[in-house]
Amino acid sequence: MRDSPMPSPPFPPPDSAVLQIIVRNAVEAVRSGEATVEEAILHAAVHGWYEGHIAGEDECPGCDFRGALPKSTRRS
Repeated sequence: MRDSPMPSPPFPPPDSAVLQIIVRNAVEAVRSGEATVEEAILHAAVHGWYEGHIAGEDECPGCDFRGALPKSTRRS
């Protein structure tokens, strides 16, 4: 069993204003015919992951990679 904290997920929180905009833009793109459903899902997934990555960096600015403990922290 690991006793270190779990990394942040690679997506923004469900109540994130940015995530709501990403989803709304995807729905509008499909409704307007600007994108297929598949294109809108891919676009939303990529942008959602990217925004989650940014949120993870904000949570742990000294991490080696997103979700890791800061470099100066020792795991037990």
